[in-house]
Amino acid sequence: MPFEPASRALSRFTVLDLTRVRSGPTAVRQLADWGANVIKIETPKALETGEGPGGPRHGSDFQNLHRNKRSLTLNLKSEEGRAILRRLVAGADVLVENYRPDVKHRLGIAFEQLHEINPRLVYASISGFGQDGPYATRPGFDQIAQGLGGLMSITGLPGQGPVRVGIPVADLTAGLYCAFGVMAALLAREETGKGQWVQTSLLQAQIAMLDFQATRWLMDGEVPKQAGNNHPTSIPTGVFQTADGHINIAVTGQAIWERFCRSVDRPDLIAHPDYASAALRSRNRDALGLEITAILREQTGAYWIERFSQVGVPCGPINAIDQVFADPQVQHLGIAQSVHSTALARDITLVAQPVMLSDTPSAIRTPPPELGEQSDEILAEAGFTAVEIDGFRRNGTI
Repeated sequence: MPFEPASRALSRFTVLDLTRVRSGPTAVRQLADWGANVIKIETPKALETGEGPGGPRHGSDFQNLHRNKRSLTLNLKSEEGRAILRRLVAGADVLVENYRPDVKHRLGIAFEQLHEINPRLVYASISGFGQDGPYATRPGFDQIAQGLGGLMSITGLPGQGPVRVGIPVADLTAGLYCAFGVMAALLAREETGKGQWVQTSLLQAQIAMLDFQATRWLMDGEVPKQAGNNHPTSIPTGVFQTADGHINIAVTGQAIWERFCRSVDRPDLIAHPDYASAALRSRNRDALGLEITAILREQTGAYWIERFSQVGVPCGPINAIDQVFADPQVQHLGIAQSVHSTALARDITLVAQPVMLSDTPSAIRTPPPELGEQSDEILAEAGFTAVEIDGFRRNGTI
């Protein structure tokens, strides 16, 4: 299958993908979805020990992470395999890896070594805790970063104990930050003519995502605590019970507070001595929450969402995942896209890009490749002959 770009936006760039599991594949998926020629370099089947990292190849997780890529198997533990990689590097724009920091040096494919071959190469690394420092050689894992980076200390109900977030947020954000770094480096290359080393880690990404919670400590000396479903600083914002379930309401700022009070037919709350200012509402959040719940339980969630939306009070339902994709606005946005999988003999539906470009849109053009599916064509594109490729296969290099 020849390269079929998912978009024109990045179709002039070739990316070598040495990543596995989640953070690295998330970064490369961004590049693939915007049209980069992504060559996913994988271990030959004969050298795999059990199921490869990242789950079963035909499972939903792997399928969502690796669309719009082509696959080349390559034994990087052999000198011949590394020689092939170096040949590919000579014509590539980007290489992304998420090995432990010491592995690439041991294999002889670190930034300094490959930059000598191709000074224009943008080399991107994702690690658990950074490329150096006291934790550099520790194995990285999303939940470890969530704990070390402080997120679990502010997630969950007060007094509940630490709670992990329901998605691998450190992995995902590290991948997104890495992709952004790659794009910045490619733009810089237009000025300097040189590639550079892009580095991020699960720990750095997790701390960056703390955002205002981090600066509450850095600037104000305040250690944020668990607040459950209540917003930590803007009250009343959180989850509230109605006659038939729960909804979210975000009453931020005095103007919205006054609109909210009028919309629930309680204008007296506006000037109530316990709730008249943001500081008072925060101080008396528990009592205010009970008052609001007593009001909202008189009608259904749909009733209140309609009423609040009409007057400009931010609100919404709390959907299960199936309800998310049944929502008319979600369907209108088209974030669930289908592509035909020959391997699975059916169409599969995946999560598309959440960004729309008017002239060079992204698409899920091709399903994830089978292991080594495009090895021959990729090597031929790199200038290897059919005889050489057949020899690589016979001796286990591919």
